Amino acid sequence: MPKSQERCQEIREETRAKILHDSMLYFARNGFAGTRISDLAKHIGIGQGTLYIYFKSKEDLFREIFALTNSSKDTKALKMLSHLPISAKKKIQKLSGSIMARLAQDELFAAMVALNTQMMFEKKAFASAQTTYQSELYQLTEGIIRQGQQEGSVVAGTPVKLADYYWGVVYLYALKKLFTTEYEMISSEDLARVLLRDA
Repeated sequence: MPKSQERCQEIREETRAKILHDSMLYFARNGFAGTRISDLAKHIGIGQGTLYIYFKSKEDLFREIFALTNSSKDTKALKMLSHLPISAKKKIQKLSGSIMARLAQDELFAAMVALNTQMMFEKKAFASAQTTYQSELYQLTEGIIRQGQQEGSVVAGTPVKLADYYWGVVYLYALKKLFTTEYEMISSEDLARVLLRDA
């Protein structure tokens, strides 16, 4: 019995979702430059031609994945946190708690962190895309660090370098979440200690 038009559409949507999900993990592990379409198709379990039915190029696929993982929801949450009338120490503790909870539960969030970092390393390939250093998420973190330095609760140092160090630790644990089965996750207090004088 032939498939209905609705079932054919469902299959197309399921295939597209599988390509996006599996590619997201593959790009997070290998980066853009380290990914060949033939290897990616084999990893997903589809033919290379099938992949091109859904996406014109590797760049097209990567941009869509990056757009999916670069949710404005995260930026809005951090923006709200950065404007709260509380100390930077409390902001960093809240941010660290939220990050570690999401890393523990949300594979998409872990991939977003990994892909943001990959974009920073490969910014020549995507000159028009926002890199981690340019992202609002990163700049908001720097603002909280500056506030904490003025209050005396954050360690001394260049805010951009401290933000880089903080998100570098998050990146490490995002990779562990994505690609290892046995690892010990740090606590939110451990992550906050990256920036705070007395966590």
